[in-house]
Amino acid sequence: MNLVGTQLVVLSACDTGIGEISAGEGIYGLRRAFVIAGSESQLISLWKVDDTATKDLMVAYYQGLKDRKGRREALSQIQRDWLEGKNGKKYQHPYYWASFIFSGDSTPMEF
Repeated sequence: MNLVGTQLVVLSACDTGIGEISAGEGIYGLRRAFVIAGSESQLISLWKVDDTATKDLMVAYYQGLKDRKGRREALSQIQRDWLEGKNGKKYQHPYYWASFIFSGDSTPMEF
């Protein structure tokens, strides 16, 4: 798989950041595979996620990218806003947003 030039891979399903631990090598998982294949950055989840909350988070995330926020900044802003209840209390609990982690190049995307 050649992902050279791919700015961002988003895996918004459950447990996409989980991998197999190998002594002396680290964790083998999808994130590592995408890095090796050439992806500049990855957004993955560490545990089971709520479908509706994930949809809402992804819509907000892509809007942040469209608004020229950095790839990491767009996610962090949503997570802070939800924690602080800026969009109501519906998704205030970390269960709804803390599963998602970003790695890689955090600069704004080129469209």
